[in-house]
Amino acid sequence: IVIKKGQCDPTDSARCDELCNKHGSSYLRDECCAHVGKSASLLAFEEDSKWVPRIAEFNACTGASVRLEYLEEGEDGMAEALLRDVGSGSAATADDGVGGGGGEGIFDAYIVQGPWIPNVAEGLANLSPLIKEDGDVVDFLGINPASRSAVQFNGTVRALPLDTDYIAIGWRQDVFEMHADVLESKGIPNRPPKTIAELAEVSEALNGLDHNGDGQPDWGFCLTPQVNYFYAFVAPVFQTHLRECRVNMNGVTECAGPGYTGQNLFFDTDSFAPLIRNDGFKYAFDMYRRVIMSSNCQEQTAAGVKCDRKTAFPTGRCAGVISMPGTLTNMLREDGKYAPRPRIDESTNETLWRPGMNLEEGKYWGRRAPMPGSERVMAWDKESAGGSGSGGTLEYCDEERCPLAVDGANRAPFFAEGGEAYALNGRQSKPAARNVMWALFTWLSTLPVTELPLSGQYRKSHIQGDEHRNELLESGWPGQMIDDLFEVLGEYFKDVDEGGNAVQDLLMVGFDEYMDILNEEIHKKLLLASTADGGLFDLSDPASSISPASDPEAFEERYERFVSALEERYEGVTATKSGGAIGQLQRWRQSLNLPWRTNMEICTHLLRTDLDSFRRLDCATNEDVDIRTLCATDNAAVEAYQGGACGVDDSKAMIAIITVSSILGAAIIGFLCWFLYNRWKKFRRIQNAHEQLMEDTIEEAQRSLTNLDYPLHLVRANDFVNETNFVQHETLRNRHKLVVIDSLQDVDAFIAAGNLVVFFSHQWTSFKAPDPSGKQFAAMCKALRHISEKNGHDGNLDKLYVWVDFSCIPQANPSTQTLAIRSLATYASSASIFVIVAPSCGHADLDVPCDVDTYQRRMWCRAEQVCHSLRNGTDKMHLATDDGLVPIDAEWFHSALHVFDGELTCCRLEHRGMAACDRQSLVIPILGLYGELYRASVQETEDENVSAAVSEFLDQIDKKQEAIFPRQFERVSWRKDKKVRETVLLFGDLIERMKHRVDQGEKGEGGGDGKDGGNKSSNGTASTGASQMGRGSDFLRHGVMHGANPALSDVKVETAVGSVDKDKAGFKDDIYNKV
Repeated sequence: IVIKKGQCDPTDSARCDELCNKHGSSYLRDECCAHVGKSASLLAFEEDSKWVPRIAEFNACTGASVRLEYLEEGEDGMAEALLRDVGSGSAATADDGVGGGGGEGIFDAYIVQGPWIPNVAEGLANLSPLIKEDGDVVDFLGINPASRSAVQFNGTVRALPLDTDYIAIGWRQDVFEMHADVLESKGIPNRPPKTIAELAEVSEALNGLDHNGDGQPDWGFCLTPQVNYFYAFVAPVFQTHLRECRVNMNGVTECAGPGYTGQNLFFDTDSFAPLIRNDGFKYAFDMYRRVIMSSNCQEQTAAGVKCDRKTAFPTGRCAGVISMPGTLTNMLREDGKYAPRPRIDESTNETLWRPGMNLEEGKYWGRRAPMPGSERVMAWDKESAGGSGSGGTLEYCDEERCPLAVDGANRAPFFAEGGEAYALNGRQSKPAARNVMWALFTWLSTLPVTELPLSGQYRKSHIQGDEHRNELLESGWPGQMIDDLFEVLGEYFKDVDEGGNAVQDLLMVGFDEYMDILNEEIHKKLLLASTADGGLFDLSDPASSISPASDPEAFEERYERFVSALEERYEGVTATKSGGAIGQLQRWRQSLNLPWRTNMEICTHLLRTDLDSFRRLDCATNEDVDIRTLCATDNAAVEAYQGGACGVDDSKAMIAIITVSSILGAAIIGFLCWFLYNRWKKFRRIQNAHEQLMEDTIEEAQRSLTNLDYPLHLVRANDFVNETNFVQHETLRNRHKLVVIDSLQDVDAFIAAGNLVVFFSHQWTSFKAPDPSGKQFAAMCKALRHISEKNGHDGNLDKLYVWVDFSCIPQANPSTQTLAIRSLATYASSASIFVIVAPSCGHADLDVPCDVDTYQRRMWCRAEQVCHSLRNGTDKMHLATDDGLVPIDAEWFHSALHVFDGELTCCRLEHRGMAACDRQSLVIPILGLYGELYRASVQETEDENVSAAVSEFLDQIDKKQEAIFPRQFERVSWRKDKKVRETVLLFGDLIERMKHRVDQGEKGEGGGDGKDGGNKSSNGTASTGASQMGRGSDFLRHGVMHGANPALSDVKVETAVGSVDKDKAGFKDDIYNKV
C-alpha cells in the first residue's frame, strides 16, 4: 500500500480508529499518518505468513511504505549478508574478509540472531536510548534474561528480541498411560522425566512398543540430531549457577551476587580450552547417545534418510519429542502441521487410531514440559586428571554444589542462538527510515503472541493474569496445552534473583564455524556414522550399535578420536580469528560479562597455573606480554616454562640458532622429497581407483538387467477397477490382493503365459495422495478396458495386471520402499504395455495445473518411459488424457529421451538431508539398457535385421549423446548448513566404455568367461546364461527374456531384432500356477 501526501489525514478520527486500532493494541493510533511518504526496507531470512498482513496494516495506518525481502539463501546465508550490508562492527572481524567500516547499506532493518551480532554490532543502531524512551511499551525487562543477553554488546542493546528459541520436550500422555505397566515394571515414574538420565531411561523403555495401534514397534523420544539439542543435555551438567551465592538472613541460598562464576558450556574462561575433555561432557554425550539410539534415528538413519522429528512425529510413532517452541506447538496441537495423523480404514472411513483416543475425557495427549535437568553435575573446583579443559569432576548434586536444584536435579534451560531479533542499520539508514522501522517493531511488541511472525516473543506480562490465556483459548488451543506452556515459560523466564539459571549460547565471533565442526564430528562421523566408517551406528542392526556396554574398548577408542578431532579443529578455527586464542578468550569473557583482564594478567595467571595453556595462547610472543617483567615477578615460573629465559647468553643463543637452522633446512629438503613421492603415489592410487569404479559401474549395469532388488507387485485389473480410487500398497497386501513375482525369469514366464502387464506412469497431484480428484484413476480404468478390447479379450480383464506406484510400492516402510524404487527401471522395462496417464487436473496443494506438459517435464516420468522404450520400442506405449487413449508419436519420444533435463523434487529442495541426487540413481539401469540395445544392433547389423525402433533410438542417441547422457551436472546441496554448488560426475565416459565392452565382446575377444560378451551359441546369438552383458538379441517388444537361454527353448516370441521360439524359452510348465 503506497499512500501519498494528502491521502492520509491524521484528523480523520474514524479512519484512524479503523486502521490503527488492531488486535487489541492502540499503540499505532498516535502514529496515524505519521510516516506518509517514508519508505524503509527489512531483510529477513525465515518466511512467515504473518509478516505480510502485519506490514500491510502498519503501512495503511502510518502511511509508510515498508518493504520486506527474504534472503534467498535463508538462515545459512544471513550472517554473511548482514556483514555485507552493515559492514564489520569491530576490529575483531577485520581479518575475516571484510574491513572495518560501512557495507552496502541497502536495507534499513534486519532480522538477526544473537551469534551474528558481535561481527556487526558497531554498525547496528544502539537501541538502548529508544528502549528507555518507549520502555513501558517495549517492556524489555519482561523478556527472558537469555534473550536479553543475546542482543547486548558492550553494555548496549543492539537488537530487540522477536522470538525465543528455547529447548523443551513434548511428551505423549496417551503413550505414557498406554504403557504404564511397562514403566512401573522398570521402576520409571509415569510422568515427564525430571533428569536427562530419566529421559534416556524412559525413551529406551518405550522404544519398541506399539504407540499407534498398528501392531508395529515404535520409538522412544524423537528428535533431529543438532548441536543445539546436544547442548541442551550438556547445560544442566555444566552450569549450576551463573552468579556467586550466599545464604541470606532467612537461611535461604541466593545466587544473585555481583560476581560471575564463569560457568558455561563451551570454553574455559581462563585459557579458552574447549570444555570437552571431562567426565561431564562424556556423561551428557552418553545420555544424548542413548536417546538418539531409541529415537526415530534408529530407522531413518539406517534407511539412508534424514533423521528428522518433523517427519517422524506425524506418524504417531514417537512417545515424545525434543524441540524448539514453535515446532513443538505444531506437533502438540490437534490440527498442528506436524501433529500425529489418525489412521483411517479406507474401505469404511472408520478411524482406527488417533492420538489420545485411550485417554479419559478432560485429558489431552500432547503435553509440554521443561527440558530435564541433571542430578550429576561438574564440580569445577575439583582437580582431575587430564589437561586444559579437563578440570573438575562429575559429582552428584548437593545443596552447596547445586544451589538452585529442584528435587535434587539441577535445571539449566538452554536458549539456542538467543532466537530471532529486530535490528536497525545504524550506519547508512536515514533517520526517517529508522524511525519507521522502530515504530513497526515497537507496535509488534504490543500485539498478542498469536498475531506475531515466527513463534512470537513472550514477556512476563503474558504469563500473568488471564488475558493472554484467553487469547490462546480463542485461537483454538486446548486448556491443558496452555497450562503446560505457561508452566514452561514461568520456569524459563526466571531472572537470577528469582532462582533462574538460563544458559547462554556461544555468542561470539566464530560461532558458525565451531558449531559446524561439532555437528560434523558428533553426528556425521560418530553417532550416525556406520561402524565400518569409524562411527558407532550399526546400519544393518541399529540395536547392535557400539555402546559402552556392548563394546567398551571400541567405544572408548572412537570417543577419544572424536574429542581429539574437536580439539584440533577448534584450535584451527581459533587461529584464524583476530588475536588468535587470547583474542577469542577476551571476546568470550566479554560475552559472559566477566571482569576485564589485560593480556598480561591472563598470561601471568596461566604462567603460574597452566603452562600448557600459556604456550597454546602464545603468551611468550604476545606484544602485550613482557617476559622480562615476568622474570622479575615470577622468575621460577618463567624458568619452569623455558630454562635460562631470564638470563640468556647472546653468543650461545646465536650458535644454537645456526645449529637449529641447519638441521631444519636439511629436514625441509628431505620432507619435500618425501612429500612429492607420496603425492605421486596418491595420484596413481586415485587413478587406479577411478578405473576400477568405472569398470564396477559397467558390471553393475550389466547385472541390473538380471536382478530385482525388490519383487514385482501387481494388482489384478478386475480388482483395480472395482475400487473407487488408488488403494495403498499395505492395504492391498493385507487383503491379499497383490500378485508377487520374485525374479525376472518368473516375470518372463508370467508374460509368456499370455498375461499382459500394464505399467501406469503418472505424476502425483498432491503431496499426500496420488490422485485426490480421481481423474487419473478414472483414466486408468478406461484405458484398461480399451487395452482389453484391442488385444482380443473383448473387455475381459482376467489376463490384465496393473502396476501403479501407490499400490505396488511399499508406502509405510522407508527401507523396503527404497528397494522398490531402485527397481523402478526394471519394472518399467518389463511391462507389456506402458500407459502415460495425464488428464488435465489441478494440484491439490500447489494450486497449479497438472497435465501432459507438466508430466513430461518430470525426470522420473521420462525415466520410466525411456526404460520401457529402450528395451521394448515404442509400439506399445500409449497416452491417456481427457480425450482417451492414443499411441505416442515420434516427437513425444524425442523429448522423453532427454531424461536428465527433467525436473526433480530433490533438486528443487536443493538436496537438503540427501546424500545424492536422484539423477545419479538412474545411471546404472539406463546404462545397462543402453548396453543391451547397442549390443543388439552390433549383433544384427551384418544381417540388416535391426528394427526401425532400434535404429531410431541409436540414431537419436548418437546425434545428441552429450545431452541424453550428460557427462556431468551441476548440483546444489547443503553441507554443514551451508549452500554448496559443485560439478558432479554423471555418465562421464561410461557410454564409450560400454560401447568398447560390447564391441570387444562381439568380436569374440571376451574369451567366453561371461564378462566381455560371453560365449556364442550355434546360431550366432550370445548365450544369455553365460553373459553378464545382457541379451541384445532378446530385445523384446513385450518384455525381455530375463536370464533365459533362447538357444535352448522352443517358444516363439517376437523380438525387435528377430524372433525366438516361444516353446524353447525354457519356462517352467507350472510357473503361472505358482504365481
